[in-house]
Amino acid sequence: MERCRWCLCNEKMIKYHDEEWGMPLHDDRKQFEFLMMEAMQCGLNWNMMIQKREIFRTCFDGFDYEKVAAYQEADIRRIMETEGMIRSRRKIEAVIHNAVCFLKIREEFGTFSEYLWKFSEGKTIQYMGHQKGNLPARNGLSDMVSKDLKKRGFKYLGSVTVYSHLQACGIINDHAESCFRYKEVTAGVPVVRKRRDKEA
Repeated sequence: MERCRWCLCNEKMIKYHDEEWGMPLHDDRKQFEFLMMEAMQCGLNWNMMIQKREIFRTCFDGFDYEKVAAYQEADIRRIMETEGMIRSRRKIEAVIHNAVCFLKIREEFGTFSEYLWKFSEGKTIQYMGHQKGNLPARNGLSDMVSKDLKKRGFKYLGSVTVYSHLQACGIINDHAESCFRYKEVTAGVPVVRKRRDKEA
């Protein structure tokens, strides 16, 4: 069974690739989890995030954004003291701050997923050339989404980080064409093909 090569380093990464990565996502708690893992990942690597995922879930109440938005100083200290946790106060504070911003988007759009999928008009995008493994670190779409998120107050969500999130939540299908998940993740969902030079 062929898979994207980036996931082959260990079983947790394979499981994440096979069951989650690139699947069109419309669940807000999972959206928040993925986004905040991306924010925690800045300067580190995604494998570390997957390995520490259960620690994150414990620290942030299963990524319940309403609970996280209400965190106080005692919660920050608790998280900082959790064994195995990434001890970056700035990142932890950013997750709490982002939870507040996340709730504001839900108030405006009904769900965060509704807000995010509007950028692709509800369709999964397949960029020409990406299925061959020619993937950028960012593109025009991630620039646009990142700019809007920053305008709404979000932290640690630059264009490169946002591009990774758009891949993870299935707005962009960046599975390799040889990967068994390439067709599975878009089965029965609206798909649009775009040229890369239109997303500079």
